[in-house]
Amino acid sequence: MRIAVIGTGYVGLVTGACLAEFGMFVTCVDIDEKKIERLKRGEIPIYEPGLDDIVAKNVKEGRLTFTTNTAEAVKNNLVVFIAVGTPSSDDGSADLRYVDQAARDIAQNLNGYKVIVNKSTVPVGTGQRVKNIIRSIAGEKVRFDVVSNPEFLREGAAVNDFLRPDRIVIGAESEEAIAIMKDVYSAHYLNEAPFVITNIETAEMIKYASNAFLALKVTFINEVANLCEYVGADVHKVAKAMGMDGRIGPKFLHPGPGYGGSCFPKDTRALSYIARSNGYTFQIVDTVIKVNEEQKLRMVDKILKLMNIEKKDGALKGLRFAILGLAFKPNTDDMRESPSITIVNELLNMGAEVNAFDPEAMENAKEFFGDRICYCKGEYEAVKDTDCLVIVTEWNQFRKLDMEKIKSLMRRANLADLRNIYEPSKMKALGFNYTSVGRL
Repeated sequence: MRIAVIGTGYVGLVTGACLAEFGMFVTCVDIDEKKIERLKRGEIPIYEPGLDDIVAKNVKEGRLTFTTNTAEAVKNNLVVFIAVGTPSSDDGSADLRYVDQAARDIAQNLNGYKVIVNKSTVPVGTGQRVKNIIRSIAGEKVRFDVVSNPEFLREGAAVNDFLRPDRIVIGAESEEAIAIMKDVYSAHYLNEAPFVITNIETAEMIKYASNAFLALKVTFINEVANLCEYVGADVHKVAKAMGMDGRIGPKFLHPGPGYGGSCFPKDTRALSYIARSNGYTFQIVDTVIKVNEEQKLRMVDKILKLMNIEKKDGALKGLRFAILGLAFKPNTDDMRESPSITIVNELLNMGAEVNAFDPEAMENAKEFFGDRICYCKGEYEAVKDTDCLVIVTEWNQFRKLDMEKIKSLMRRANLADLRNIYEPSKMKALGFNYTSVGRL
């Protein structure tokens, strides 16, 4: 099987590399010449555990190649994945300009039957949109099928998610296209991974509904945590008991400063827009979006309350904060819509000075903070001479810090543990003025 993947961003690169790992011959295409040159040199532009090894292995074995030549990639491969970005527009809708361009590029180079696969997260109706674009350029006589095959990759665990999926969704209109897609995923088919075969529109909706529900789960437990603080309950015990219910499950019941990243914020806004465009108000999703933004700001209020400081301009002048964790989650360098952006900017706006450390996201963080914060080489350098330590991202290396050493390096021992990774009683016994999210 010969496959082309248009787009070497997060989804495209993982998809291409993992399909090559399954024995396919894959050509990854991107218009960014510098990115393609880096990939040819073996430099991976994103941090994703295990991805560099798979790329190196399959490049060496000749199954994975990189090019800027879209025309040749389309002509030489039977299946063409579209895996380009679909960023949010100002109104919340998904910006489809890159999908449209990919469709035009494909249409101009069709030289026989092709299966064109939307891997990007796209609104319901995009499959038909792509089909219409290709048909308008290529004409009525050219044979092709458009398929929706949404991805369900978690950043930080994407390789494992692709190799061992919960399910594979294929939205198609012809038996021929379905058969070819089953061949693409033959390794999964043999391993009895669940396949969901449906029409294109249903497949597109499955992706948005899945991400919106997970965002709802995160937001729900954050609301529970906030209420726990008012009534004297422990959210960890609440979440543990909830998760034991088979109807609920334990995943995504971890309170914190709110969700971020490239998927949940964008996809919830897009789903809300889809609803509005069809004359419907998706009230629960609209509320999730609103509450999640408020949760980030609530964390700033929590920090100020810990330090007994009133929220006002200049309130933090002369105070220095240590921020551990900038990426929106561990095991990624992705800063997109990370809670750290809101938290750090609010502290800076009140006059604070900020030290920060993240194992992987430091370079990407500079796009958001520039030279307004101090980028440190490690955890202990970050906390030196600070008035408050704020843990924003739960990297494993932050879970077993020498807290006595941390306390000795700080000017004042204030600790805002926004990921609940330390025991409140132990931190208080060490002399920290401590707060977390939803715990006693």
